[in-house]
Amino acid sequence: MSPAPAPAPPPVEARPLDPAGLEREAGVARLFELHYSSMLRLAVLLGADDPENVVAEAYYQIYRRWRRLRDVAAAEAFLRSTVCDLSRVRTRQAARREQPPGPSDETVASAENTALLRDDQRVLIGALQHLPARQREALVLRHWLGLKESEIAAAMGITRGSVKTHTSRGIAALTQAMEARR
Repeated sequence: MSPAPAPAPPPVEARPLDPAGLEREAGVARLFELHYSSMLRLAVLLGADDPENVVAEAYYQIYRRWRRLRDVAAAEAFLRSTVCDLSRVRTRQAARREQPPGPSDETVASAENTALLRDDQRVLIGALQHLPARQREALVLRHWLGLKESEIAAAMGITRGSVKTHTSRGIAALTQAMEARR
């Protein structure tokens, strides 16, 4: 005779979250609803090779640090800063790998994306991608997100003077690229 099967363990009831946990869940969910698209665009414009993963990691970081945020209103700035930092790190890591160039290394835009962008926009985005990382970050934060110099400095971890320098040099390089196109 075979032994009787062990009784099934009692069902585990879901533990209710404490009030702070509920607040964190709601806060991060609201932040996601409001800012996911703009954070994804930011990661793309900063040249992240995997923008969805960069943004997901940024939301994970803010979820982990939610209780340490001094001001919940500062969550967007923390999220933006984290996306900038992660994009920069990923770009550096990709540059270090330096695989031999091959036909599959070139990024190809989708047909829908190409059809939607006008020629000038494609040239501008291409020129933007060839700028040094700090110049690209400063321009994207300033002109695509409309941030002030102090907010850009906080997001990038640099001084306001450096923001001005990176922005002006980036604008000069983009102007030169656009004029060469004409």
